[in-house]
Amino acid sequence: MAFLSKSASAAVTGNSTGGGYLSLSKLPDGGSVRFALLTDEPLEFYEAWGAANGANKPFRFDFEPTYEDVVAEMGEFEPREGRGGPSTADVKFAIACPVYNYESGKVQVLQITQKSILKEIDQISQMEDYADLLEWDFTISKKGSGLTTEYTVRPVPRKKGSQEHIDAAWIEAKAEGFDITRLLSGGNPFKAA
Repeated sequence: MAFLSKSASAAVTGNSTGGGYLSLSKLPDGGSVRFALLTDEPLEFYEAWGAANGANKPFRFDFEPTYEDVVAEMGEFEPREGRGGPSTADVKFAIACPVYNYESGKVQVLQITQKSILKEIDQISQMEDYADLLEWDFTISKKGSGLTTEYTVRPVPRKKGSQEHIDAAWIEAKAEGFDITRLLSGGNPFKAA
């Protein structure tokens, strides 16, 4: 039996993702996370990052923006340069959906921009055995770092006895005003401003 609880251990090791967001990029090399999807209709959008005064900030669009759209939306922020060189912005397609993170025991927002992960989840969703993604848990594992990072997505049977906790956490988040579409305006999906 471990001396520290899972949450205390995560806080001490620093491997846990903070706040209301489950950040796959912050997983350590060889690390993994287990979660349950809370909706089978993710929020789809495009994202560009801007920098100003040493701060980085995401800007999200419900359409594929042009460079001019990005610059107009960012104001004082300078867009991250795209692969096309100067006068292009690094714009990525992304999805975000609420998930129950087993490690934290809470509802979090999982945002995915990595094409390999998006493709794997889409392929799994099209298999007859996984027709209802909300009945399964998923693990995402990370191997490598930087440009050599590889992610693996696996559907796994729902943890026994966990459905009650998942349902309670999701009901609580919705009762407190959870609305994932607030991401599009830079707001907090967990509460109205």
